[in-house]
Amino acid sequence: MTRVQFSEEQFMKWVRFVGGLKHSVFKTAKNKLFPSHTLHVSKKSGKGGFSSIQAAIDSLPFINVVRVVIKVHAGVYTEKVNIPPLKSFITIQGAGADNTIVQWGDSAQSQPSGTYGSATFAVNSPFFVAKNITFKGCHVHAIAQVTGALTAQGRSSLLQDTGFSFVHCKVTGSGALYLGRAWGPFSRVVFAYTYMDNIIIPKGWYNWGDPNREMTVFYGQYKCTGAGARYAGRVSWSRELTDEEAKPFISLSYIDGSEWINLSF
Repeated sequence: MTRVQFSEEQFMKWVRFVGGLKHSVFKTAKNKLFPSHTLHVSKKSGKGGFSSIQAAIDSLPFINVVRVVIKVHAGVYTEKVNIPPLKSFITIQGAGADNTIVQWGDSAQSQPSGTYGSATFAVNSPFFVAKNITFKGCHVHAIAQVTGALTAQGRSSLLQDTGFSFVHCKVTGSGALYLGRAWGPFSRVVFAYTYMDNIIIPKGWYNWGDPNREMTVFYGQYKCTGAGARYAGRVSWSRELTDEEAKPFISLSYIDGSEWINLSF
């Protein structure tokens, strides 16, 4: 087994673990919509109860069962943040996308973290919400000299309620890449209302070396713009979605949002 294969195997174990938690431990979240506890984080002394986002998260119970709003005051927070699997129902609320910024600088090459540990802001728990905040460096910008893939969605069964939906996003860069590779045999990815620069390989999608996956994956585009969004040349097993087909992927229902997202606070 290569190092890359080992890394992907470990990642899939984590995906299955967290996915299981959502259905067995947190069966419903309808009573978690409204904030029941608020914490403050500030770079300025005396302005908040915590000076770092991670410190505020660490202060929560090991198993969190109520909605907690962490208000992050203006400032640049240079830190790695990790929300563990059992600390659910967390809302991170910044002071504005231009005012509250989280940054770090790891990559897949960073040691000893590697790909799995390279995230600046890792959310491993269900029912997470972030608003009015910038995670610096999340702008998707391809620089690879070899062909890359923007997504690698690992859905391994028709019964898994997982997938990636990108709505109102922007894809730019300088290296050619696919919109996605079929990491899992039932991989599911949709891009909607997304601007794509002229870096997307015309075929759009890669079967990850397994032609059988062409019959089971679900890859689609809906009303995307830009030179890279042209559907002409796309692989025959991808889809240009109709209004009806796109509807589930561009609404909150795709992430059971009515159960845990309250847009009024």
